Amino acid sequence: MADRHADDLAAQRSRLEQLGYDLDLAAKRHRLDELHQLAGEPDLWNDPNRGRAVTTELSRIETELSRADRLATRLDDLEVLDELAAEEGDEESAAEVVAGLAEVRTELDRLELATMLSGEHDHDDAIVSIHAGEGGVDAMDWAQMLQRMYLRWAENRGFDAEVFDRSYGEEAGLKSTTFEVRGPDAYGWLSTEHGVHRLVRISPFDSQARRQTSFALVDVVPVLPDVDAEIVVPEEDLRVDVYRSSGPGGQSVNTTDSAVRITHLPTGTVVSCQNEKSQHQNKAAALRVLKVKLAELERQKRAEQLDELRGGPQNVGFGSQIRSYVLHPYQLVKDLRSEYETGNVQSVLDGGLDELLDAELRRRARVAIEAQTDA
Repeated sequence: MADRHADDLAAQRSRLEQLGYDLDLAAKRHRLDELHQLAGEPDLWNDPNRGRAVTTELSRIETELSRADRLATRLDDLEVLDELAAEEGDEESAAEVVAGLAEVRTELDRLELATMLSGEHDHDDAIVSIHAGEGGVDAMDWAQMLQRMYLRWAENRGFDAEVFDRSYGEEAGLKSTTFEVRGPDAYGWLSTEHGVHRLVRISPFDSQARRQTSFALVDVVPVLPDVDAEIVVPEEDLRVDVYRSSGPGGQSVNTTDSAVRITHLPTGTVVSCQNEKSQHQNKAAALRVLKVKLAELERQKRAEQLDELRGGPQNVGFGSQIRSYVLHPYQLVKDLRSEYETGNVQSVLDGGLDELLDAELRRRARVAIEAQTDA
């Protein structure tokens, strides 16, 4: 007679119900009806920011609810199959129940991650900037490798990505790059990448084939839906420079001065855009990125003021090394915060970041729970 798995099935059912409560799925079903009505309004896209916010939230909630509904249906099917397997002594069906339970546990783990993406801006889109650090041309090449990694990750998830600016190195790679990633919880996921990334490899630019250590800084800020309304930037605070768009090796890819660089004089913040076809479009895109960065600076300022009230900063943030990617003398990617590591470096560089992001989100959740316990 085949073994029953009723207890395990009941445990997974209970776990799904608890996650439904934690995620407030009942309220989200009500919100979904509201969003469908908003999405059907003929004038929705008169305001592109509002249209994008509605469709992004709609997609996120639909994905969450669909995943929970599929899991509930899968558990129903497995419970019926488990009963039949036990009654008929069908070992093959019993094995199918075991395999199905493993799949359900994996899906519940993924659904559980949604409870960890509950920060103020986790559901927003993200703007990612990458800056080459120490390491010369190798660091610039590393910055370009990181850009490819994140764009591939976004593509794998079905997210949209738009590159605003690339500053190419004289010999190879990128001095810096800025791009936006749009999709459900984009900032929540990519916020785990903020910090310094270290690469160790045999330099392809060294004639003696010596090992080289390179660094690049990844900066991630959320795209606030109402940032244009909230952030007012006086024209006298801006210096706007125009120049010709350039490609690899500094070659000009545009015969007109359409690229735009904006410097915010009070803070020294510099943004640029050369991706659009006209100077006007590039200026509008650069100004949007500037407003996002100024909003983040203001948020950081408020956080620093709170840290002072608490007696100082609570953890090491901007500029701290978060992850090492080693290609020689062995193959290893190790996150120094979560301590997650994998030997499949090429998969990570091809955009296979989910397990690294997952591990860091879970570490953050544990830290938050411990802090609440200690309070």
